Amino acid sequence: MAPRPYQPSLLRLLHGATAIGVALAWLSGLIVYSQYDGRWGRLPFRWPGDWIDLHGSVGVALLPLAVLFAAYAVTLGRRQLGRASNAVTLGALILAIATGKLMQEDWLREGNLNQLVYGLHLLAWVAMAGAVLAHLAGLLARGGWPLARSMVSVKIRKGDLPGDWPEQLRRFLQSRNAP
Repeated sequence: MAPRPYQPSLLRLLHGATAIGVALAWLSGLIVYSQYDGRWGRLPFRWPGDWIDLHGSVGVALLPLAVLFAAYAVTLGRRQLGRASNAVTLGALILAIATGKLMQEDWLREGNLNQLVYGLHLLAWVAMAGAVLAHLAGLLARGGWPLARSMVSVKIRKGDLPGDWPEQLRRFLQSRNAP
């Protein structure tokens, strides 16, 4: 019997929180797109409320999560960035947040759909959707359901508690500076 895969608790926390933020941003963005743009299709119903502001708020909340997750990815998780599905997903997230921060919310309300930044933002979210699907397919291909379950497990091993995270980072940084 193969040992059960285990993912570090900091990875699971940052990955899970970022994934929830991405899903909320993507879904709220789909509603914004449907209501204000819709050049390539619309949802069959309209949602009441100011979805542009809600989408922007989700993006603002996602920004610090993405910064922390990116910091984790380029330090403790750097080896995993060698997988294209991980690197492209992180790149799409960075592009989506950066272009979202550069947009002016009145562009869509005024029907100004031809801004380069808006086009890049749409491209980032299409890339994000494809990258997440490739990421999930790669996860299942590499480790199947046991690996997928290890990403959502709430079990924490000794030495992997939140109080242990600074020491894990210190050890990593020391190993990078060792001759």
